Amino acid sequence: MSKSVFIDGAVGTTGLEIRERLEGRDGLSLILLDEARRKDREARREALNSADFVILCLPDDAAREAVALIDNPHTRVIDASSAHRVAEGWTYGFPELGFDVVNARFVSNPGCYPTGFLALVAPLVRAGLIPADWPLTVNAVSGYSGGGKALIERFENDETLAYRDYGFGLAHKHLPEMQRHAGLAYAPVFAPMVIRAHRGMVVEVPLPLAALPTRPGRDAILATLTAAFAGSPIVTVHHGQPDELLVRESAAGNDRLDLYVFAGADGAQARLVATLDNLGKGASGAAVQSLNLMAGLDPLAGLNL
Repeated sequence: MSKSVFIDGAVGTTGLEIRERLEGRDGLSLILLDEARRKDREARREALNSADFVILCLPDDAAREAVALIDNPHTRVIDASSAHRVAEGWTYGFPELGFDVVNARFVSNPGCYPTGFLALVAPLVRAGLIPADWPLTVNAVSGYSGGGKALIERFENDETLAYRDYGFGLAHKHLPEMQRHAGLAYAPVFAPMVIRAHRGMVVEVPLPLAALPTRPGRDAILATLTAAFAGSPIVTVHHGQPDELLVRESAAGNDRLDLYVFAGADGAQARLVATLDNLGKGASGAAVQSLNLMAGLDPLAGLNL
């Protein structure tokens, strides 16, 4: 029996990519609103309550409002905003880290930066290699497509703009989910940057191995990450140390998450690095993966690996 899906906010970057991935798929049917009804509250209420699954691709306040419009006990929700990522009653949509997406009614899509950070850090905190109260930092660069309509237009209309550093108030909206889902006593110091590339992301966590209480070596870190993601067709832990990692200005999208551990010859320091597509595993791909799991469909359907 086909499952109905309503994408609320299907005209933005994330929503459009999700719609493209779902259109024409066996086992799914899309509920669509024409332009005249897309912002009509009652039309949206009807669509939200008639769908088996709702995917919210909205600003945070609008996402909360949409959830409040659902007045039945059956519709299941995937929220791509940051409104519910640490909210009670919501399941974090990162199944590779053990969150039960299959049986959840309300799933909050992870943020793009936290996806890389948590994949690198959460398994190491759980294993005791990184103390929960360790002062972590995370440096990350992202393609501009994840910044919303205004930032996309800014980069695409200004050919001289190559790099945007931001988040200097040290209260980025991704920090609560980084801290909560990594099991940290303190939020990391987060340095996000946007570069002149449409999509793609590199997330890096530097570690002073010699200063950590357990003094873990590269092999121990690799073994822990490999065990955490064993069998995953999406997350790959690379055991080599390439000379460079690149983000290209124009690149095809993908839904992979690749993890690397770089360490110096003396083993005193390491750089944990995750690469992903900010619109793939960092947004649309993660939402589609959660939908597949919740609907009992092929977990990899609609994904590009």
